[in-house]
Amino acid sequence: MTTTTTPENLRTPARELLNKVPEVTIWFWVIKILCITVGESFADWINMNLGVGLINTALIFTVVLASVLGWQLSTKRHIPFVYWLTVVVVSMTGTLYTDILTDSQGVPLALSSSVLAGVLAVVFGIW
Repeated sequence: MTTTTTPENLRTPARELLNKVPEVTIWFWVIKILCITVGESFADWINMNLGVGLINTALIFTVVLASVLGWQLSTKRHIPFVYWLTVVVVSMTGTLYTDILTDSQGVPLALSSSVLAGVLAVVFGIW
């Protein structure tokens, strides 16, 4: 008699976390680059055409980002629409805050990039 392993027996916390991320292939990177490009372009378009100003636009998208991140973190499995929407909204919000730092506050891009890379490294280290 042989024993079969069912998917329920293979579920571990680490495996469940991986279920929320698409497989990293060449198509993953193509889609990711397109999402980032669309996100940055849309953020710039919103900032220029919405008429509420850079800071207010950034605040609006911060609320949108919190909502989308909450949705993404509450899912039990990978849902492509939610995942890629999160990628686009992160890109949009990041672009807006970068514009605030560089254009409005005069912070050099090299400095803000270095500081944010350090913060990201700390977050990954804690994670």
